[in-house]
Amino acid sequence: MKNISKKEIKKELPINISPLGDRVLLKPLEDKSNKTSSGIYIPESVKEDRGSKKAIVVAVGNGKMEEGKLIPVGVKVGQKVLYSWGDSIKEGDEEFIMVREADILAIIK
Repeated sequence: MKNISKKEIKKELPINISPLGDRVLLKPLEDKSNKTSSGIYIPESVKEDRGSKKAIVVAVGNGKMEEGKLIPVGVKVGQKVLYSWGDSIKEGDEEFIMVREADILAIIK
């Protein structure tokens, strides 16, 4: 999976939200499939809030302070990630998720 550049994100998603500290703003990737590989259909009610979800990083905070030193966030704008949960934010017609860096489970390469 290819990462998306900062310019492409700023062009497609004009955002007026800047995360603070070790927080990361994500744009959820929609999983259009509601059918498993074996052909079983999964209703929307079952798919909600179960397991990890995929998203694109659209904004990153500066990092967190530990023992007087700034520890930068380990993800970059444009990377695709798996996250466990976060706070939903509506900005215009777009929906975003704000998470702490610790809630990001993996970077998808």
